[in-house]
Order: sequence, then structure tokens, then C-alpha cells
Amino acid sequence: MVVNYLGPLVAGIDHPALRGYDVNQFAPSCYLVEIGEEAGVDGPLIEGDVLVVDEARTAQHDDLVIVDCDEEQRLYQAFRLGGSLLLIPPRDRSGSIRARQNMLRGVVVSQARRYGW
Repeated sequence: MVVNYLGPLVAGIDHPALRGYDVNQFAPSCYLVEIGEEAGVDGPLIEGDVLVVDEARTAQHDDLVIVDCDEEQRLYQAFRLGGSLLLIPPRDRSGSIRARQNMLRGVVVSQARRYGW
């Protein structure tokens, strides 16, 4: 699923999903992305969720990762297979790809929901 880059995570950033969030708990290597509309409005990841991504963290088995793919950033779930990663879309689980290290842009370390349903 497509994510939209919001910018680096710095103290004072104003986004509705981050109200009440202590942004100082995250490393300086973190940035924010917002999940796009293809995520839908049900499930653990929905349209408008904001993800905190650490670009310095190494992807491990079962991590959510941000990947440069076809000139856009996309969210995948990483599965370690020996020394490589298989990336699977988290929503529909079809269309897996093998990851090259230069494709990875970071590991999701936190999720914030704009609206508390």
C-alpha cells in the first residue's frame, strides 16, 4: 500500500494523529509517513494512520517496512528467508517481492491513528 512522506519527526510537528504523543521518545533518524487511501477504513492499518519510521533500523522478520518501489513509497511486511527478505503487502497479501537492501527506506517503529475509534 502506498504511503505519503510527511517529513522528519521533530518536536513541534503538528499532525492530528500525533496529539498527545511524546515525539522525543524516538531517535533523530525517524520520519513520518501517512497511509494512503488504498488501505481502506477497516483493519489494523487504515487510511490516514501515521507511521513513525526509523531509517537507521535494520529490517528483521515480521517488521513493517517502507520501500521505494515504482517511484513511490510503499508499506510491506518483511519476512526473513535466510539472508534475504521477502516483502508481502500487509493488506491483500498478494504481490510479494524480494527486497534489495537499497530499496528499504526504514522500519516502522510506531503507529498513530488520527481518530480513536
